[in-house]
Amino acid sequence: MASQALGMAFVTRCALSHGSCLAVVLAAAAALASLFGRLCAEESGGRGDWHVASVSSLRPSTVCATAEGPSNTSALKVVHRHGPCSPPKSRGAAQSPVEILVRDRDRAKSIHRRITGASTVDANRGSKGVHMPAHWATASLGTNNYVVTVGLGTPARYFTLEFDTGSDLSWVQCTPCKDCYEQQDPLFDPAKSPTYSAVPGGARECRELGYLRRRSSSGNRCRYEVAYADGSVTDGDLARDTLTLAAPSDTIPGFVFGCGRDNTGQFGTEDGLIGLGRRGVSLSSQAAGRYGPGFSYCLPSLSSGTGYLALGGAAPENAQFTAMVPSRDLPSLYFVRLVGVKVAGHLTILPDGTFAALWSAFARLMMGRYRRAPGLSFLDTCYNFTGHDTLRVPSVALVFAGGATVNLDVSGVLVKLGSDEPGVACLGFTSTGDDKPVGILGNTQQKTFAVVYDVVNRRIGFGAKGCA
Repeated sequence: MASQALGMAFVTRCALSHGSCLAVVLAAAAALASLFGRLCAEESGGRGDWHVASVSSLRPSTVCATAEGPSNTSALKVVHRHGPCSPPKSRGAAQSPVEILVRDRDRAKSIHRRITGASTVDANRGSKGVHMPAHWATASLGTNNYVVTVGLGTPARYFTLEFDTGSDLSWVQCTPCKDCYEQQDPLFDPAKSPTYSAVPGGARECRELGYLRRRSSSGNRCRYEVAYADGSVTDGDLARDTLTLAAPSDTIPGFVFGCGRDNTGQFGTEDGLIGLGRRGVSLSSQAAGRYGPGFSYCLPSLSSGTGYLALGGAAPENAQFTAMVPSRDLPSLYFVRLVGVKVAGHLTILPDGTFAALWSAFARLMMGRYRRAPGLSFLDTCYNFTGHDTLRVPSVALVFAGGATVNLDVSGVLVKLGSDEPGVACLGFTSTGDDKPVGILGNTQQKTFAVVYDVVNRRIGFGAKGCA
């Protein structure tokens, strides 16, 4: 379960993800769908694959541990909004790991409702496996845990934005504003940027907004509206201006974005959002002409680390790919098919059902090694590691259609509960609460992987050790 649901979808007892059930554990969010079948896991442990790590490796530092990103000049630094690497003005009120997990769970639920409410997945139920949206589908702004900083306008004024693979339109709050939530940076002022221009109501970009276009769009203004699952809404004008990425020379002139002037609901303190969905208005689509189609990102193992978001389709040599599943009714989202899960090296096939086998296999292998500990209502497979300097836990690997096998980092298997329970960590998967064959691969499970969205070849890849 992870705190941000970045992700892909599966269904299980549901790993938490944020920004998607990509769930909490800081992101753990994987709602893995259907897992029946007998798992032939080893008993007390001579064979199989296990994680051996220091207990301290699960604890974030109070000091930012900056890591080098890829050589791609477009790469933006990704940081956890509540960690020491986040800009101080953008951190907002401190939240405990449990509070983050609860928000992730709520986000995962809203994303799952969005997914299962469409008929896209139904059309694919005839094939084996679990259909998982690989995305960070936004439920509400302020619940995502990872942010990037970009410049907008001339001269560039910098804003800290959530990035979301489940949204298309990028937006910031603009002045004059009819109703804006409180953010840490000054609002974007179009009057101070000579490169700013409004998108006319009859322009191609306005027509392509589709479901986001307001009926009132006409003349010299194209109106947009984005509504989120919690009832929050951003409403404003579609506009163009220069977007600056990692370096002053890395710019996208005429970048189309939303200039929000009426924004109400449960927003956080971030300045807006960067959309990485599949439609033409997303950042990745607009940047394709310069950097190439597609994008990749890597989420650090701890909130005190840094990752990256890079435009372009370059993939690490060790990346394993699985095909995207067509999504007719949710064209903005990314879906992949999960066909199995390995615990300590042994495979469980995923027919219709639940992920009960994952929990029972993990618990059986942990039996007698560590004391069970109370957890949360949605994270109940927990252990107390107090008194242990190192931990030894069964590995968990996700097997996707085509054979791609993703061996989760230990930070993608266990979620630490926090300062109130310093020695307690839980298995980072939770249930979606139903038996539908769709779930979410959350950001907890995606930690440390270079996750590659190869839109040209319609596939998604995972490269181990993409970041620390």
